Amino acid sequence: MDFINDLNESQREAVTYSEGPQLVIAGAGSGKTRVLTYKIAYLLDQGVPAHNILALTFTNKAAREMKERIGSLVGPENARYLWMGTFHAICARILRQEAENLGFSRHFSIYDTADSKSLIKSICKEKQLDDKIYKPAVVLSKISAAKNSLIDAENYALRPDIDKQNRIDRLYEMAEVYKLYQLRLQAANAMDFDDLLMNICVLFHRQPEVLHYYQDIFRYVLVDEYQDTNYAQYLIVKQLAEPQNNVCVVGDDAQSIYSFRGADIRNILTFQQGYPNARLFKLERNYRSTQTIVNAANSLIHHNENQIFKNVFSEKEVGNRLSVFAYSTDREEASGVASLIKEEIIRDKKLSYDDIAVLYRTNAQSRVLENELRKINIPYRIYGGTSFYQRKEIKDAIGYFRLAANTKDNEALLRIINYPARGIGDTTMRKVSEFAAANNLSMLDVVAHPLEAGFSSSTAKRLADFASMMDHFIDIMETKDAYEFAETVMRQSGIMTAAALDRTPEGIDRKQNLDELLSGIHEFVQQRLEEGISFTPIQDFLAEVSLLTDQDENIQDHTARVTLMTVHAAKGLEFASVHIVGLEEQLFPSQFCQSPAEIEEERRLLYVAITRAMKYCSLSFARSRFTNGSLNFTSQSRFLRDIDRQYLQIANPSSGSARTVAQSFYSTSRISTTPGIPASPGSPNSPTVPASPVSSSSQAPVASDWHAGDRIAHRVFGKGQVLRVYRDESTGNDKIDILFDEKGQKTLLLTYAKLERI
Repeated sequence: MDFINDLNESQREAVTYSEGPQLVIAGAGSGKTRVLTYKIAYLLDQGVPAHNILALTFTNKAAREMKERIGSLVGPENARYLWMGTFHAICARILRQEAENLGFSRHFSIYDTADSKSLIKSICKEKQLDDKIYKPAVVLSKISAAKNSLIDAENYALRPDIDKQNRIDRLYEMAEVYKLYQLRLQAANAMDFDDLLMNICVLFHRQPEVLHYYQDIFRYVLVDEYQDTNYAQYLIVKQLAEPQNNVCVVGDDAQSIYSFRGADIRNILTFQQGYPNARLFKLERNYRSTQTIVNAANSLIHHNENQIFKNVFSEKEVGNRLSVFAYSTDREEASGVASLIKEEIIRDKKLSYDDIAVLYRTNAQSRVLENELRKINIPYRIYGGTSFYQRKEIKDAIGYFRLAANTKDNEALLRIINYPARGIGDTTMRKVSEFAAANNLSMLDVVAHPLEAGFSSSTAKRLADFASMMDHFIDIMETKDAYEFAETVMRQSGIMTAAALDRTPEGIDRKQNLDELLSGIHEFVQQRLEEGISFTPIQDFLAEVSLLTDQDENIQDHTARVTLMTVHAAKGLEFASVHIVGLEEQLFPSQFCQSPAEIEEERRLLYVAITRAMKYCSLSFARSRFTNGSLNFTSQSRFLRDIDRQYLQIANPSSGSARTVAQSFYSTSRISTTPGIPASPGSPNSPTVPASPVSSSSQAPVASDWHAGDRIAHRVFGKGQVLRVYRDESTGNDKIDILFDEKGQKTLLLTYAKLERI
């Protein structure tokens, strides 16, 4: 049992307590996995048989690594018969033995997401439901949420709150689809992933003797990442741990960031209420980060009301303060971060690109970052995602552009002809391909003249309609610049509508990515205008994108790379240097998270981001950002005001305009007078930050033929009224704010606005 000496005092106390319920609150970087691993090793060393220990994790990788580590501590044979795995794996193992009690055979199939979506699609087709509303991803998301809350198909129809939301979403037949889905699964002797959890709960409820059997086996139940459990997982743990209640849950409420997947932070916050005799252990020493990074994160998270208080500390070096950068635009922010990374590599010889990460709130933010990193030849990887221009929705949109620009691009046609769905299937396209090859035609030529290829009248109409739409796009391509053309194509093709109707987290992400693509094209056109190029066709943008993609593909796998990822994907990882971008209202916190509980989760998300950093951490925001194809002014995130000023350094980016913004950032700030103790909100020493990152002096009147109140017309945005004309002194550009009748307020560069007086 010498391995116990590897632990600090707090870790050792948590490991050696083994009788009764215990909650281990493990701060970021405090050795949570080590405690769980050593606790299991300790139980084995104390003579507890391996098969009497159940350890539940959230990833197969975590389970595998823990088991290997336990084997190294007490010997592989001693660890061999542990019940260790993910919730889903352990439940499947039990259900294989008990399936007949639920009307399944032990050889039941497990449907993955693709299988489930395919089944839902066929059900909706049979019921003749609108596939633009009853999208498989949307329907599956709702069914999954119900199952994670242990709401079966019969009770689903009886829930007024669910029925109300489904009516808002126009999913009037949702309850019937759920019912049919479950019947088809049963008929196919199949379960989906959520059934593995739900059916265990059903089994234990219907067959108490089965529950008692497994309660007798599992004398000790241990759970990793308990803050990420949903209601079904909470109930499984509670049922299996009874009556001995030798249950040990390990987690950190400050890192509960997955509510959109069904995780319920109340499970960890109320653990001691559910187990009145539970012992609470706190792991508060952070082994990862410098003292300053830990203190900054503490000062942020202490603003949350719903938490289990802990005082995380570090005994590493004090370290640098977190740098705060304010930029004029999101492109300047990306360029600034790229330059900072270059400077870091030069300044710290021990640092490599692999040691650096850039974290953002949404996947769409990676586009501008990728562009700027490529410009100065910084290699990078997208972690937990795909390069912006390789994402399906982006490739789909660009496929339309490619086909319009090159009608012989058969691969582009195959990609887009049935997206959004037009009833043109694989069999039809095989015939198109064969006829085109036999007659030396492009596939679009065949699609444009389908009767000549022998298609039926109904199929011919669908093909001809697509060809007619593409003809229209080809016609307007020569008269509309790249942005106007892209906006028209994405709207008229149905891509934007399809994305907007999908309200799952994945669907919202896709919509944001498409908006970001339009923003990128708009920015490309604006840059060319500033260079004196009056008209930019879509072909120029496609050439630019293809060059960027080629350069990206030339990066060899062995090359050290900067990691780009969302904060959600970063949980559990660590980097010597972390750059957190986009700290703006409506972005971080997200515009979709505005209730008090959601704001607290967004704050936890930033806490997770900061605590990924070991040595260096920077925070940045842009005072304007291209979104939905237009430049929008932003305000800095409220979370920046939550971080104690003494742990921040208002940095001066190399750009003069960015420096002006940065210097005004904390112009009225006051520093907490008690080192290490964050001032409470509203206290005399609480740091205050201007509502806008730019002082009013950064905008000045400018002489112009246009004045507030003038009625104008713009070739893209239509009619509107001038609000003001001014010079943005941070950039030196003359700008005009216009409230358009249909497009809302826009800010345009006065030089290139091309307005007509009406």
